[in-house]
Amino acid sequence: MTTNVTVERYEQDDWVLLSVSGDLDLGSGGRVREAVREAVANGSRKLVVDLTDVRFCDSTGVGVLIAARRLMRSCGGELRLVMPRVDPASGAVPSQVHRVFAALGVRRLFTVSDERPF
Repeated sequence: MTTNVTVERYEQDDWVLLSVSGDLDLGSGGRVREAVREAVANGSRKLVVDLTDVRFCDSTGVGVLIAARRLMRSCGGELRLVMPRVDPASGAVPSQVHRVFAALGVRRLFTVSDERPF
């Protein structure tokens, strides 16, 4: 089953921002994984993954982000996440993505911000 997800790429200075929208799960994780790999292959060493518009994230999606962190660290790069505490669509506190990260105990692995840097 394929899930709808879009990944838009933006650049500013040395940073690449990947804005992810939709569901980050088993059906869509490959799209995000490929966007990260493409950024690294093109020489990016500073990467921001914006999860503001992610409606749903499961353990597979978290695994994709952990792998992205590992890849960035292996090439001397830096990975940051944008993950607002309040779900912008529903106003839920904390957002579903935050709840998954907390349940899996992985939030501490990442540098997390509530807002996009650019």
